[in-house]
Amino acid sequence: MKRIYFLLFLCLGCSPSLTNKSLKTDLQNPRPEWLSAKPMQDRYYIGIGHSVKDGTNNYINSAKSSALEDIISEIRVTVSSTSVLSQIDANKEFQEKYEQIIKTTATDELQEFEQVDAWQDDQNYWVYYRLSKQRYKEIKDEQKRNAVALALDFFTKAKQSERAGDDVLALGFYYKGFGAIEKYLAEPIRIEYEGKEILLTNEIYASIQQLLDKIQLVASPTEIMLNRRVTSGTETVMVSAIYKDSKKPISGLPLKAYFEKGAGDVFPEYKTDQTGQSKILLTKISSKDIEQTVGVKVNMLNFADENASPIYALVAERMVVPKVNILLKVQRPIVYITSDEKTLGVNKSSDQITNRVKNYLTSSGFEFTDNKNKAELWMDINANSEKGAVSGSIYITYVTAVIKVVTLESNKEIYATTLDRIKGYSLDYERSSQEAYNKSLEVLEKEKLPELLNAILQ
Repeated sequence: MKRIYFLLFLCLGCSPSLTNKSLKTDLQNPRPEWLSAKPMQDRYYIGIGHSVKDGTNNYINSAKSSALEDIISEIRVTVSSTSVLSQIDANKEFQEKYEQIIKTTATDELQEFEQVDAWQDDQNYWVYYRLSKQRYKEIKDEQKRNAVALALDFFTKAKQSERAGDDVLALGFYYKGFGAIEKYLAEPIRIEYEGKEILLTNEIYASIQQLLDKIQLVASPTEIMLNRRVTSGTETVMVSAIYKDSKKPISGLPLKAYFEKGAGDVFPEYKTDQTGQSKILLTKISSKDIEQTVGVKVNMLNFADENASPIYALVAERMVVPKVNILLKVQRPIVYITSDEKTLGVNKSSDQITNRVKNYLTSSGFEFTDNKNKAELWMDINANSEKGAVSGSIYITYVTAVIKVVTLESNKEIYATTLDRIKGYSLDYERSSQEAYNKSLEVLEKEKLPELLNAILQ
């Protein structure tokens, strides 16, 4: 009998229901069916969100955001063939970008969604949200009606400004009208205006383009020759905005200047004055290209002040805006160089530092001359090594180098630097001196040469 009790006790002790902790946990906290298969409901958009409980994030909010993004992924953007988006994106180049922007903003604007369920284990958290398709449509329809009413108001003001001859003000109102309905570019918005039916979004876009087509930008001069060492404020180009037909000036028109070819610093934003002109300021040439181009165009983003939406910026890229190019013929700065490099007080057979500086500046678009009268810059380099201590069989040497740059026209020093006691080690002073020079070249390359170039081009 005792043997029977022992066997019974042994069987109970080895029972999986008592020893399998994970099975016990599953029975106490069963996974819901919606985690195995996403529910499909005709009346609702469904979103399942997940987050890892790693202790570094707010996993509940993270899972909620994930669920709302899942809901948005079910909402499709349908592009009508008569919409403005279809007209300006015939090759569907940025339809995907537009849809992505719409979905991103839609996530932040979702309303009246509800949490259905949530489930978690030790490491994960899942949440189940849903959104009524009918209620979503009602909310979106109301938002669209309000947006259309606002856009129509701005459109009307734009037309009034245009008829009064203030095209810049009209462009501003058109932008505001466009901004009000930019989320509906994929839809044809039909309204009644002044006794006829129009597609509002299409009409706003077309009106903006028609106004832009009337404008011409003229640069004077269209080509300038300048030295790569631009003196700040001295290199200017006048750009005028006029109407193509009447040649009348356009005041208050925002312009944008930029390097279309080459590189440098040009003041970017302008507005034409009462005479329709703006003075474009060029302050620096960074590229070594002999021919470079600065473009000036109407700045469409300026009509949005600092509130240009990603959608407006995207569409503005598709508009054909008035533009003018200025050709820059860049002359290379000419440098006269003197040097005195020594090893332990004796002239070096090779001017290492001088040669490295010359190679760097040559590759950066500079020329060198042996005639000081033909140069605009004078560079002087002095370097020498000195003996240091001896430690056992190791000899220490230090190199000190001074580099100065002077403008010959004004005799003004524009750059000066010192490589101060760069240390070298070797088995004798001659070789340790060479090692110190090699290390000096490393410091020169990494720190001093970019600094020197920037100072010269200021």
